[in-house]
Amino acid sequence: MYSRFAKVFYFLCVVLFIVAFLFIYASLPENVSYEGNAPHNQVSRNIFFLVALAAFGLLNLLTIVPAKLFENQAIPRFRDLFKLGDPYRDKILAWLYSFSGLLNFNLFIMTFYILRINSPDGMDMGGMQSLFYLIPLLLVIWVIALFILLGKKINQVRTMNFL
Repeated sequence: MYSRFAKVFYFLCVVLFIVAFLFIYASLPENVSYEGNAPHNQVSRNIFFLVALAAFGLLNLLTIVPAKLFENQAIPRFRDLFKLGDPYRDKILAWLYSFSGLLNFNLFIMTFYILRINSPDGMDMGGMQSLFYLIPLLLVIWVIALFILLGKKINQVRTMNFL
């Protein structure tokens, strides 16, 4: 059940990134600054577009392929450890998809940051500064949640071996 919500979250984050990225790309000037307004910290808009799409594709490939392998039980060791119907299987799968969605949301925030650097208003973020600090905090919380889930699964396997 959790994995379905995580898949929806992942899908919404992918759609959010694609729509927002196309809008942000159209709003950028010809030379995109990625750190202040110094001329040596600029790349062309087309290179920024290709690098951002490559990062998006690579991150999604590196996070969704293991999730799909885990979901389809293509890895024999995982098939034995996380059998169908195991509650930890659904929780780990939900973690994998939600982590992928969180990475896509992180890419959205980073491209929005690039837009704010290159906007005529400059770096006036208003109330958005806290959002930039929220993403690393969420990533740390997600990694801690993975270790908690794996710890509970290890305890479950230990108690099953003693029975």
